[in-house]
Amino acid sequence: MGSTVLSLRIDGELLDRLKGHAAKRGMSVQDYVVRTLTRDDFDERFKSAVEETERFYGAA
Repeated sequence: MGSTVLSLRIDGELLDRLKGHAAKRGMSVQDYVVRTLTRDDFDERFKSAVEETERFYGAA
């Protein structure tokens, strides 16, 4: 999988919070943000799969 650049503008307060969260985990802000986005994307896909399964088989 290749990589693409994503540029975004955030305020200083949010950046400071992100730096703090990343530092607690020994990560760069970039790695922290990418990990968070990936985790959220997985959570959404997993939830969608569970909902689809429940529609197919009926809720337990």
